[in-house]
Amino acid sequence: MKSCITISLVPSLKGGPWILWDSLEKSIRESERLGFDAIELFTEGPQAGKKNELSNLLNETGLTLGAVGTGAGKVLNGLTLTHADQNIRARAITFVRDMIDFGAEFNAPAIIGSMQGSYGESTSKQDAISFLHDALEELGNYAHRQGVSLIYEPLNRYETNLFNRYLDACEFIDQLSTNGVSLLADLFHMNIEEDNISDSLKKGARHLGHVHFADSNRKPVGNGHTNMVPIAKTLQEIGYDGSISAEAFAWPDPLTAAKTTIDSYRKFFFQ
Repeated sequence: MKSCITISLVPSLKGGPWILWDSLEKSIRESERLGFDAIELFTEGPQAGKKNELSNLLNETGLTLGAVGTGAGKVLNGLTLTHADQNIRARAITFVRDMIDFGAEFNAPAIIGSMQGSYGESTSKQDAISFLHDALEELGNYAHRQGVSLIYEPLNRYETNLFNRYLDACEFIDQLSTNGVSLLADLFHMNIEEDNISDSLKKGARHLGHVHFADSNRKPVGNGHTNMVPIAKTLQEIGYDGSISAEAFAWPDPLTAAKTTIDSYRKFFFQ
């Protein structure tokens, strides 16, 4: 498993659930200093910093790119894969494809979280799930051709009404013909929705591709009530070897949150 920390390069969304902010170079060097293995990027689009800055910094520090988030497609541009408007859905697919290309340059997957959208007044549940199915088929195959996976993230009930529980998402992924899609287990969302996080991870181990490491209140692990001991044990038992990525609030400040995160990672995964 790899310790991973989130970096947001979108100043207008400051205060969201990312540990480090704004400066790519400063954040990567701080991640290296603290001993992280990888970074996860949240950007406005398929780029980060100046030309070659990201590749140069990763080469210099020895860090890897663990994943790239696509959420800006929704929060900045209003794009979702389940929108009633076909043109908006097409633009959403194009945005995700561009993010897949961006991540693939560094052998990193792209994550679909908020860009999945929801069903509602203008889109029925049946249509929304059909739209999502078709989009994941197309984008999963595209990611596979690029040599990476596409990671789909079940979100809690307050952020989507599509798939909230991890095993429900597993059953949905089982219906896809593409082998280019895996699942993200976000411990914050799972704390809200799952009866037993460890049990869900065991039963759905076949699709696990990424883990978001946050406590029950979305603060860095160690500041809430999530019992990490059985979760960490389960991840080790199922042989998970991907990123354990801190998508959490920078509480009480970014550097303290980063230090708390790496300390918690070492506590639970290197006992």
